[in-house]
Formats: sequence, C-alpha cells, structure tokens
Amino acid sequence: MSQPLIIATRESRLALWQAEHVRELLHTRFGATVQLLGMTTRGDQILDRTLSKVGGKGLFVKELENALESGEAHLAVHSLKDVPMELPAGFALAAVLEREDPRDALVSPRYESLAALPQGACVGTSSLRRVVLLKALRPDLRIEPLRGNLDTRLRKLDDGQYDAIVLAAAGLKRLGLAERIRSVFTEEEMIPAAGQGALGIETREDAAELRARLATLIHRPTWLAVQAERAVSRALGGSCSMPLAAHARFEGGELQLSAALGDGERPERPLLRVRLRAAVADDAAARALGDEAAAQLRAQGGDGYLPAST
Repeated sequence: MSQPLIIATRESRLALWQAEHVRELLHTRFGATVQLLGMTTRGDQILDRTLSKVGGKGLFVKELENALESGEAHLAVHSLKDVPMELPAGFALAAVLEREDPRDALVSPRYESLAALPQGACVGTSSLRRVVLLKALRPDLRIEPLRGNLDTRLRKLDDGQYDAIVLAAAGLKRLGLAERIRSVFTEEEMIPAAGQGALGIETREDAAELRARLATLIHRPTWLAVQAERAVSRALGGSCSMPLAAHARFEGGELQLSAALGDGERPERPLLRVRLRAAVADDAAARALGDEAAAQLRAQGGDGYLPAST
C-alpha cells in the first residue's frame, strides 16, 4: 500500500471519530498512509423530515459511494445500521469491525430511567423502531421527532425541548460522552437495530487487492451476527419506514437472534416478536437464521404490519 488510501466520511464528529479509528487501524496493521475526505450527505442536510419520508438511510451513504465510484476515495466508513440492506451494484461490504455496545441509551438531565419519566413526558427520537418499542414500554409517552447529529440532539435536549431522548450507547461511548447516559435499555426491553454498534467498511467491488487486505480486519463473531440481523430486514423488504429490530449475539456456542416488528402507521399495535438460536459457522447459516426469523414474523401476521410498498 505505497499509495495513500483515502477514506470517504461524513463530517459529523462521530463519523470523523469512526474514520479516524479505521485510519489508525490501517496504519497500525498495514503501515498505510491514510487521508480523510470529509463530505456532507443529503441525510445530513435534510433535518426537518423523518428519514422514512425522504428516502431512508441510504441518504447517508450515497455521496460517499459516489466518491468511491469516481476514484476520489478508496473506502468509506459507515455506522452499519445506516447502510441499506442491498448495496448498489459495483459496491461491496469489505469488513465489519468488532461491535461496540449495541444497546439504546436514555439521556435526560432530570430523569434517571424510563420508569422515572412522568406521565405524558416528551421523548425525542426519529427512529420508527424506537418509537414502537417505547410505545410498548410506555404507551403514555409523547414521542417527538429528533434529527441532527449527536451533538445537535444533545443540545436540543439541553435546551429543554425534550424530557429525555434515546440514542445509541455506542456513539456516546465513542465520543467520550458515556457520562450523559442515565440508563441503558436491556436487549429484552429494546432490541437494537440491525448492525447497531458495528462499523462497516465499504469499497468498490472491483477493488480486489484492497478488499483482500480489509478482509483481515473482519471480526468474525460480529460479521456473522450482523449477517443474520441484516437478513431479517432484507427478507421483510429492508425499508426505513419499517420499524424492525434485529439483534444477534453468540451465547453458549450458538448464535441467538432476537427480532421485533411494529406498525409504523399504528405504533400502538402489539409488537410481533421472535427469538431463535442455532449453530452458525458461516455466512449462509447466519443468513438462513435471519430468513427464518423473518418467516416467523410473517407467520404471526407481519405482512399486515409492513408498509404498503414493501
């Protein structure tokens, strides 16, 4: 790797931390010289509407993929939960790094837990998954949209616009903001999103030598877990307007997968839940576990919960 490698990244503080983390890893492992190419995506620019109404999570990766396609950059670093389940032709997920804490966190200046929030408290999130899971735990809550990067969301909370907000624990910990976490939801209370807490590295599909190098960075347990999680979403349509939770982890030598599906149009409807476990040693087995979870959700009536376009 005599030529400098260029990483395309969003310019939020968290995205830059993630890119810097990968830069340091590439330098340490391969002695590579690495530069960052900061970019603003449409997802960063459109803050007055929910993602499900403006094109989904792919809005956070399209500009970065354009930089890969044009040769301006060699790889892109993403929060894996922001990566669409189907990559465009010509692109590949080259590596997934070891996962940080995948759970959701409650952040509040006054209340130490969800149970401590008063009746009708205002909670901020723009994740449909979090909306339906919060409604299942506390139907009385008033849930209001919350967009922007992590620092923007915290500022809106501190300005008094919300009683509490829900954020990914991983982002707070990566930025040294763990002290802002008042409580962390158990995976039983709020199943994380597919890929939550994991970093993904995307390249052009034809970058064979680079992909081979990056493959040595793969954390195999995380890779297999997210293959199962993403398979659930893919089998159900993979839409940002679909409030789906899916999380897998190895336990006792088997991969345990939990998933829940809610109704984005009627968040008060009961959640559909499934939990499966199987011996998983390769990608095909991981994806098969995810496909089975999706089939069981459909068997519970999941088709009636999916957006009409799915």
